[in-house]
Amino acid sequence: MKKQSIIIIGSTNIDMVIKAPRIPVPGETILGGTFFMNSGGKGANQAVTVARLGGNAVFVSKIGNDIFGKQSLELFQKEGIYTAYMLSDNHHSSGVALITVDEKGENSIVVASGANAHLKPEDIADVIFEDLNIGIMLLQLEIPLDTVQHAVQKASEKNIIVILNPAPARTLSSTILKYVDIITPNATEATHLSGIEVKDMTTAREAALIIQKKGVKNIVITMGEQGALILDSNHLFTEMPVAKVKAVDTTAAGDVFNGALAVALSEQKDLPTAVAFACQAAAISVTRWGAQSSIPYRNELYPEV
Repeated sequence: MKKQSIIIIGSTNIDMVIKAPRIPVPGETILGGTFFMNSGGKGANQAVTVARLGGNAVFVSKIGNDIFGKQSLELFQKEGIYTAYMLSDNHHSSGVALITVDEKGENSIVVASGANAHLKPEDIADVIFEDLNIGIMLLQLEIPLDTVQHAVQKASEKNIIVILNPAPARTLSSTILKYVDIITPNATEATHLSGIEVKDMTTAREAALIIQKKGVKNIVITMGEQGALILDSNHLFTEMPVAKVKAVDTTAAGDVFNGALAVALSEQKDLPTAVAFACQAAAISVTRWGAQSSIPYRNELYPEV
């Protein structure tokens, strides 16, 4: 049987990163930082993760007709990502993210969306679903919500599994949520979705139950060093631990988790096994600097899932 593809619909950014002793408070200037640039964007990070972990990645994104956009496209092609349905925008620049990372690896991010904000529903061509063997769709929220809604509805019509990474946190309608098979908020996003302050596994369980009542079948809340909480479609909870590591940069950890989750599910793994695989990949990523530069390859994960 031909291996199913994973379509990732989302953002492409260039990350401009400063490593500083701590994240400044409003009005404060901190000296002594280290600067570097890296390819990023939640959609792009997830697409690269899928490709590096052995999945068939199909990426749909909108980039500017500028040097950043051209560099990004070239990098995706080198990663083995299928880019035939990416779009170039002659009127808006490529997305840019300004990221500050402190000594503990925590980050603060501001994004200028650029062309990402102009990825429209009509940019998601019907031919994608007709020509490619798509089994899973992975989305985030750095693109317009009407585009997300169109994409998840189209996926539902084609019996494609929908994974929604609700980041950055935004208000989501039931029209979107009812088409989502798996939603993967972190603690902050789960708090936004549920109204419950998520700070431990107990409060994560409360939040997951509320989110599930909104129509999502499966909820996976990522809790950083606490691991992840699963509430599945049978209303069963599973707490998934994560390896203890020394984090230096958490910038793309959520994206790596989601890309790895999609790959494991595309290989017919059950949800707990897929989440364990995703936790392992994310744990590796936080020990490295940058977004796409931190994403592991399949042979770095063990034991093989």
